[in-house]
This record gives sequence, C-alpha cells and structure tokens, in this order.
Amino acid sequence: MSTVVSKGERTRQRIVRKAAAVFNQHGYSGTSLSELMEETGLEKGGIYRHFESKEDLAAAAFDYAWSEIKRRRSETLDAIPNPLGKLGGMIDSFAAKPSTVPGGCAIMNTAIDADDGNPLLRAHARSALREWLDDLEGLVIEGIAQGEIDPKTSAAGVASIIIATLEGSLMMSRLTNDRAPLSAAREHLHKLLDSISKKR
Repeated sequence: MSTVVSKGERTRQRIVRKAAAVFNQHGYSGTSLSELMEETGLEKGGIYRHFESKEDLAAAAFDYAWSEIKRRRSETLDAIPNPLGKLGGMIDSFAAKPSTVPGGCAIMNTAIDADDGNPLLRAHARSALREWLDDLEGLVIEGIAQGEIDPKTSAAGVASIIIATLEGSLMMSRLTNDRAPLSAAREHLHKLLDSISKKR
C-alpha cells in the first residue's frame, strides 16, 4: 500500500534536502537565511511555515544528511557477505567518498560546528556517532561469533579506532587539499583488520 505524501510534506522534504548541503558546507553559524532562501527558492515565510526556527531546520538537515550517508553505506555493504569484509568495505567507502552530501562528513562538520554551544545539533551528532559506533561494534561481535575475528578483540576499541582514524585523516586531507592522509588511514586500518582476523 503506497503512502500519499502531501504537498506540504513534499515542500518540507525539498527544503531539508536543499538546506542539508548548505549547512554541511558552511555550518550553522555560517549559513544565512538569505542563502537558504536562494537555495530553496522560498521566501522567509515559506521556510518558517515548515520549521519553527533555523535550528530546527539545521537539525532536520543533519538527520537527512546522516540518513543519506547510511543509505549509501548500506548499498555498499549489503553485497558483502561477511562481517570482516563489511568492515573493510566501510573503510574503503569512507576513504573514497566520506559523504554523498556536499561538504564532507556530516558528523564531523556538525560536531565541530556545535561545539560552541548548540545543544540540539550536538545531540543529533552525538546520536549519529553512537549509531555508527554500534554498527561497527556489531560487525566485530558478529565476526567473533562466526569465528572470523579473534575473540580477544575489543569491539568498542576497534570501532573507536576506525572512526577516529577516518575522521582525523579526513580533517587532514581537507586542510591540506591532499588525499594522502585518507589513503594512509585506509591502508593502516586494513592492517588493523588483518591483525584481528583469525585467518592471518
């Protein structure tokens, strides 16, 4: 049974989709209402008919960006049959293209942007990070259960190392306009996966 989406909801979704790229590239403070109006093609009243505030729109835009990242990641990993392979595939996917939304990784951008006192955006970024950590930890635990990963492996430790290494290398690559840090991070993390594999 198909769900009929109202015109108002379609407009709201379009605003969120357009605003996601703006916020992800310029940050919350760096995004002006005039930029949002230009990007969406709506006047101020048209935007605020669907959102209580700029902060409310920014939170919805972050959630959209994160959902797009998860969708692309799922498409990439669904074809990989084993947990260790999925971990490697996620690393490769991030190193190749951290985000489908212009501006790079939404979690890193929003975490940095919200660090100066935006509790709503900070909470959304923290929730997304926890979800990513849980996904990675789950793959490690699954790999241990299937006899693919060394049972002494710390699932939480591996998940934290993967995310910290990828995000740190992305920051360096963006600052230097050089993909070398991302490539080095990818190579290092694959060595980490080799070290926890029971097949080594």
